[in-house]
Amino acid sequence: MVTPKECQYCHAELSRDEVGLSKKLFEPETRKGKYSCMSCIAAMLEVTQDDLIAKIEEFKRQGCKLFE
Repeated sequence: MVTPKECQYCHAELSRDEVGLSKKLFEPETRKGKYSCMSCIAAMLEVTQDDLIAKIEEFKRQGCKLFE
């Protein structure tokens, strides 16, 4: 059984897209098991969650394997 990943800041359980986005944006940290939820990433980057969702969709269209 795979243990669900959680946000390093708010401890929310993460979706596959949130894990992929964390890896895409913060790869050195994710090697240490540190992932962030959409809300915390948006706050850190000073963007909206809608902006991040649009970026995830762009990465998917580009064929990024992190979002399969």
